[in-house]
Amino acid sequence: MHSGGAVGTGARIGSGVRWIPPLRASGSLQMAIDEELLDAAVAAGERARPVLRLYQWRRPTLSLGFHQRAIEPVWSAQALEGRLDLVRRPSGGRAVLHGGDLTYALIWPAPGLPRMMAYRRACLWLQEVFAELGQPLQFGDHRPTSVASSCFALATAADLIHPGGSKRIGSAQLWRRGHLLQHGSIQLAPSGSLWRLLFDEAPPGLPALPIDTPGLMARLADAAEALWGGLESQPLTPQERRAAWARRDRYRLPLETGSASAAGTSPLPSMPRAT
Repeated sequence: MHSGGAVGTGARIGSGVRWIPPLRASGSLQMAIDEELLDAAVAAGERARPVLRLYQWRRPTLSLGFHQRAIEPVWSAQALEGRLDLVRRPSGGRAVLHGGDLTYALIWPAPGLPRMMAYRRACLWLQEVFAELGQPLQFGDHRPTSVASSCFALATAADLIHPGGSKRIGSAQLWRRGHLLQHGSIQLAPSGSLWRLLFDEAPPGLPALPIDTPGLMARLADAAEALWGGLESQPLTPQERRAAWARRDRYRLPLETGSASAAGTSPLPSMPRAT
């Protein structure tokens, strides 16, 4: 169980955080749910509650950051062959291979903090759990770059790494009218063969965790509850499910079957973003 380590009052996300039970679904639906929850927080204004959820992906999926405008030929080729799905996240960052990971989404209404300070406070629960497991994590120190196509190719100040430099958690943000959606991928057992095929490099060399995925999810929930003043379990409502289902197609990336995808990287169409 959570050790209740000392944290400053500034670490509090909010009291009575809404906890949405874990859900395994397609990448497009997961992204639709997260942005729907953010839009609901924006609409609620001062009445908005923080929301936290952990989830996994129904099948191998490559998610691209909102500002990532080029798709590598090998990515679309593998998607056309049915080996993975391609989706666009509403948050930023670079491409992330999902399937051997655990994803978190935090909706934090009106943090009132600079971006990097929000990252650090929103990641405290993750650091506490991994420290308890004997695997302390620290923030990376590389500058963001548009050269690397993979999120896990380098570790910025938004990411959490092991002391030896292996990146365990990559995070990205979307700010909308002062409200924050923070995404994070906690790598557990990435597919070595698919990772090499997509990124032409080996996945990060991560130490084995002394706990299984359900146990890790339980530890993370305990840490969030202790740090943020309680979690209130509340599944998605039928209305939220319908709204997310209706918008899921906007996160799917189209595949090109002509010569453009074979000749080199292809530009991605823009996705409307609400403001």
